[in-house]
Amino acid sequence: MARFDNAPKTATHLALNGKVLAMARELGMNVSQTVDALLAKEVERVYWERWKERNKEAIEAYNARIAREGIPLAKYRTFAHSLGDGKQG
Repeated sequence: MARFDNAPKTATHLALNGKVLAMARELGMNVSQTVDALLAKEVERVYWERWKERNKEAIEAYNARIAREGIPLAKYRTFAHSLGDGKQG
């Protein structure tokens, strides 16, 4: 995933709901900063959603192998052997 921090800003034209924009300004919100932050979060969400879809078969194969063979080096684990069992190893 690409890093977005310290990237140069680019001017753009957005069509926003006028009432929402007026309220944001009335509240003293920095609209550019808010849209930039929310768009970055959405880009990251969509990126990982698509990554998971592209890698679905590999993830399923890995999970099937773990279910079949267990976790590598599991015999060396020193903590609880199953989540939520309340036991300490």
